[in-house]
Amino acid sequence: MSLRARINNPEPVKGLSEESRLVGVYRAKLLEEIDLAEMSALAAAERRVRLERVLGHIISREGPVLSTVERSQLIRRVVDEALGLGILEPLLEDASISEIMVNGPEQVFVERGGRLELLPMRFSSAEQLMQTIERIVSTVNRRVDEANPMVDARLPSGERVNVIIPPLSLSGPILTIRRFPRAFTLQEMIGLGSLDEHILMLLAGLVRARFNVIVSGATGTGKTTLLNALSGLIPGHERIVTIEDSAELQLQQSHVITLESRPANVEGKGRITIRDLVRNSLRMRPDRIIVGEVRGGETLDMLQAMSTGHDGSLATVHANSAEDALMRLQTLSSMSEVEIPFAAIHDQINSAVDIIVQLSRHVDGSRRITEIAIVDSYGRQDYRIVTVCRFEAEPLTGDGVVRGRFAYFPLPRRLAQRLYMAGEALPPAFGVAHTEEQLAIRTTTA
Repeated sequence: MSLRARINNPEPVKGLSEESRLVGVYRAKLLEEIDLAEMSALAAAERRVRLERVLGHIISREGPVLSTVERSQLIRRVVDEALGLGILEPLLEDASISEIMVNGPEQVFVERGGRLELLPMRFSSAEQLMQTIERIVSTVNRRVDEANPMVDARLPSGERVNVIIPPLSLSGPILTIRRFPRAFTLQEMIGLGSLDEHILMLLAGLVRARFNVIVSGATGTGKTTLLNALSGLIPGHERIVTIEDSAELQLQQSHVITLESRPANVEGKGRITIRDLVRNSLRMRPDRIIVGEVRGGETLDMLQAMSTGHDGSLATVHANSAEDALMRLQTLSSMSEVEIPFAAIHDQINSAVDIIVQLSRHVDGSRRITEIAIVDSYGRQDYRIVTVCRFEAEPLTGDGVVRGRFAYFPLPRRLAQRLYMAGEALPPAFGVAHTEEQLAIRTTTA
């Protein structure tokens, strides 16, 4: 097998391949010949060009004899090891990969099209993997060691990174890189089967009529993607403040303020939380607040903002159903340092939350809206949830593709009246309920 083929198709995880051995040899030779102090003074692009030139001279002088393509492949891999992220570099350049999962030095998984795939490549050792991890976290002024064995960070290009190392991980250093999601429009999501034209019409009316929307779903169901698409429905003249752990939203409006939380530095100081940013945003005269994900005490601040003049706001939460989303919001709100009774939190949720859009990821990797639910309860009442849309899946067939249809149910009169008063057309696929019996109601207690 040629060197080019071996580089593109590394050997399985058992045993170090010949090209990996060559990469290690020439990386060591390269480091012997360069002046590290001089290199550190150069810009990143100049540094790479200089290393490629020096390595080219080394290969010409010492061999091996390679074709032009094989030579370029070897130079790139060696420079990636010395300067970049090694075997991860081509994965980060592959637009079809949405997530990279390194389970110790011998296993590299990726997600493509919603499906996991084990790649036939490996790091040469745990030490090499740790060097890659340290290079990643150092770019954001973070440190990973036994005293700090867990790190969340974001690469300058936007990818989210999670690291956990021994002694917490018994499988060696674990690295997870989640790619910066591409911004999809709602029309594009229709083409992917995530929703349809009737749902788009309903969601557009709800956002423009300033309903507070919670996007709910498990990890990897596309909550941020849908949140970004929904934000495109907000009128361009409004002042929008976005708050995220890692800035991923890509709003196109002209008046957008983007805020991002900050972890503590290596001395354990300087941390700015989502809650700090939510509180600060209330002093910035926002028309709408968009929170990438609520996961702690900031939930209470977000709910208070939604019910005190910042209607039309959006947020996401991790939950497996509309009922779970309400319970999750209640639990997260109780994590605030403010002593507030559960009954008062319950009242706050009933006052603040109008719509829950539930997302699911199916066994074939597809992601879609599986329910749109209206919170139709008041004050201290038990949560009353009205389903207005639900995806009804068909039994799986041999090809493993999930098929089904969206079912529509009548809208509560209160919601229909609010849409009408806001000048929004009522989606004809849904209709309006004239009696309680026509509503798909279910109740749940805290």
